Amino acid sequence: MSDPIRIMIADDQELVRYGMRLVLEADASLSVVGEAEDGAVAVREAERLRPDVVLMDVRMPGVDGIEATRRITELLPETRVLVLTTYDLDDYAFGALRAGASGFLLKDARPPALVSAIRAVADGDAVVAPRVTAKLIELASPHLGAARGPAVSDALAPLTAREREVLRFIGEGETNGEIAERLFLSESTVKTHVGRILSKLGLRDRVQAVILAYDLGIVGR
Repeated sequence: MSDPIRIMIADDQELVRYGMRLVLEADASLSVVGEAEDGAVAVREAERLRPDVVLMDVRMPGVDGIEATRRITELLPETRVLVLTTYDLDDYAFGALRAGASGFLLKDARPPALVSAIRAVADGDAVVAPRVTAKLIELASPHLGAARGPAVSDALAPLTAREREVLRFIGEGETNGEIAERLFLSESTVKTHVGRILSKLGLRDRVQAVILAYDLGIVGR
């Protein structure tokens, strides 16, 4: 049996932390190793405990969840951050993804969804629904100064033509299954392409691939 996924909960509301701990510790494959009531404590505790996944509230006093996410992902590249938001179209969510979060989830998500999301980010996947991806990009588009011409060619030089296609569909929020249908490929083949794209471009996960696709202006071409 594999070791439990080690989780830290960062939220300024004690009741929220307590509720999440109860939910998570009911699953033998998960282990809550620490808690933090604000971003500064979250960074300090993450560095000490080195959890696999941090559940991060965005809006906290002092150091907020975005800055805490940035610090944690810089200090601990192997630790994944799953951001918790109150609204699925929260303007803060994109900032958290930019800061290195592997996805975000609504605070009122049902326990099975929370557990599934934790497992997904622990496995190196991302948790961002396509409709939310589109809204996040809409919110961020004024700040995305897309590259053009040689800059795009240089950035995408390591990729094959097929991998560039897959990257474009990732940027549009398509799942592996949807990309497979579009390109008449098996889902396992698409998953392999996604892994190679992340490796060749030095990206942490699918979220960073979405952001890069928009930064380069290749989405919708």
